[in-house]
Amino acid sequence: MSLNFWKPGTAGPGSNLDRASEKEENVVPYALQNSYLSIQRQQEQLPIFKHREKLLYCLEKYGVIIVVGQTGCGKTTQLPQYLLQAGWANDGRVIACTQPRRIAATSVASRVADEVGTKLGDEVGYTIRFEDVSSKENTRILYMTDGMLFRETLVDPLLSRYSVVMVDEAHERSVYTDLLLGILRKIRKKRPSLRIIVSSATLDATKFLDYFAQGSSPDECTIVSLEGRMYPVEVAYLSEPTPDYVQKAAEVVWNLNLQKGPGDILVFLTGREDINRCLQELSDMLPTLPANATRLIPLPLHAGLTTDEQLNVFQSAAPGTRKVIISTNIAEASVTIDGVKFVIDGGFVKIRVYNPTTTLASLTTVPISVASATQRAGRAGRTAPGICYRLYPMTTFNTLPQTTSPEITRTDMTTPILQLKSLGVNDLMKFDWVSAPPAETVLRALEGLHAAGMIDEHGKLTPIGEQVSECPVEVGIARMLFRSKDMKCGEEILTIAAMTSVQDVFVIPDGGAAGALAELERRKFTAEEGDHFTLLNAYNAFTRYGRSSGWCKSHAMSFRAMSRAVSIRSQLKKYMQRFNLPIESCEGDSKRLARCLVSGYWRNAARWAPDGTYRSVRGNMVLHVHPTSVLFTRKSRTGWVIFHEMEETTKTQIRVLTEIEPEWLLDHGHAYNEKRKEQE
Repeated sequence: MSLNFWKPGTAGPGSNLDRASEKEENVVPYALQNSYLSIQRQQEQLPIFKHREKLLYCLEKYGVIIVVGQTGCGKTTQLPQYLLQAGWANDGRVIACTQPRRIAATSVASRVADEVGTKLGDEVGYTIRFEDVSSKENTRILYMTDGMLFRETLVDPLLSRYSVVMVDEAHERSVYTDLLLGILRKIRKKRPSLRIIVSSATLDATKFLDYFAQGSSPDECTIVSLEGRMYPVEVAYLSEPTPDYVQKAAEVVWNLNLQKGPGDILVFLTGREDINRCLQELSDMLPTLPANATRLIPLPLHAGLTTDEQLNVFQSAAPGTRKVIISTNIAEASVTIDGVKFVIDGGFVKIRVYNPTTTLASLTTVPISVASATQRAGRAGRTAPGICYRLYPMTTFNTLPQTTSPEITRTDMTTPILQLKSLGVNDLMKFDWVSAPPAETVLRALEGLHAAGMIDEHGKLTPIGEQVSECPVEVGIARMLFRSKDMKCGEEILTIAAMTSVQDVFVIPDGGAAGALAELERRKFTAEEGDHFTLLNAYNAFTRYGRSSGWCKSHAMSFRAMSRAVSIRSQLKKYMQRFNLPIESCEGDSKRLARCLVSGYWRNAARWAPDGTYRSVRGNMVLHVHPTSVLFTRKSRTGWVIFHEMEETTKTQIRVLTEIEPEWLLDHGHAYNEKRKEQE
């Protein structure tokens, strides 16, 4: 095997080389911005340092600053420290910095705590869903996900403890980034002392400027552009499309290690399954590595890892070794990993897409955008000249969309709209959307909330709607927790809610003796009712027999996932106690428990078809059971199931299934939908 990529400007397969090279240079800059080299690097060396006084001056003069700078220039780590030094956190005030992903919030907080010289959780801390490492008395710089700060407005509508809020990586346009910007714009009108910093890529800077400047004074908003050092990045393409980009990625990693000099490798794939398969491919090849070759240290990076596991990728490789970080698009913009000289771009990303007609959301693998491809290539040029290998031809690159659509235009708005209602935003038409969600999506969300009893016929929050809006889980899961009071199964529903908040509970290797043994272990916990009951059995066994990593390993379970489920359950229990929801056991009454599950999953119902697949109740979609389900090899006894989530690859698959009786659906929204159909 060899690296048979084609680089623009070199001998390529039947292409006009000059034109190709010229076009590439217009799309992907060969000189991309440098990042900080290490925690110990002096501030004077950071590109952002020379802009320090200008940034602080603009913050005094303007209410909103749009900061434009490549990911890695230091703005996320250094700007909050400059604000701290300039006194913006005096008198007990706090500087907030939001991130689209929890891994960015945790890793950046850890780094800044080191730079400030404080223990993480003291002067510098972070808060993410189900995890708070901060001090109300001492924390002055607080990193958090944008969803967490948005939720905080439910308790403190004016965010009164914050002097500055920095919304980082706003160009990623997550749903809570957009909602948070809308709320911050409203807060600024009532609390002009609050300062807002929006970190954005160049493409979106003008859009954010127009958004905040609309109807405001000239001193409301300005753009500050940051420039930094540059390193050249070569870009290479496959000559022909590959049928298996995961396997090709492993091959390229292997050949890079044998043929290229020092430097870590960053691989972009779509999700856990692709990452785990690539890790397995490399693991199978490692025994054949020549004795004189650099040792490979493969490391996964995705949102399902614990904080400690995520931080492993930031540790420097030992002499004679090379890190291979196999990541989702988390590493595209949210975090900067030093030492990366080679990037392998799989060309795909997994996004959640909501269909308002069927009211079903699915994880779908789609080609990345030009903006994402540019970001990925730039990761190779942060600390030294690098190379980006794209696992697709240049002709494919030329067909990519320029940007990915904002998440708010393709997501289920049920939970966000409930939270907006809780904030007093009753007229959704008058809310200052950065990008408005489709009207049909809003309509289906309102219908679903009404059917679930969260809002009344006038669109006002009901008492249960007010309580559910405070729970840090989706509306459907929260509804199950509240319904458990009537079904007398709070103990079990609490566990299931926690277990469905984590992924990859069971660790089943692909094929071979190890895979067969792991499958036998998993079957010890299998419940014939389905996956929710199986997860319940697994949790109960884990907590009953020691909660140890050794026990998990011998029973094909992930100690990381189980430990996180314990933590999540503990926090959800506090919400149940707060709302006086009894935590009592169903005493083995599986029907009572399954009926409670239907109260949250009634929209995710499907019936069995003679060809072995299922059909969704809404939309009559063809659904395949995911291979990890206990119902994969057998039909549901009743022919009807509810499921936790849906994923689209080469076919539409449903995960975490439990069999139900069809008449149970009549109590939960089905009658309401029939009435709506009659009106239509």
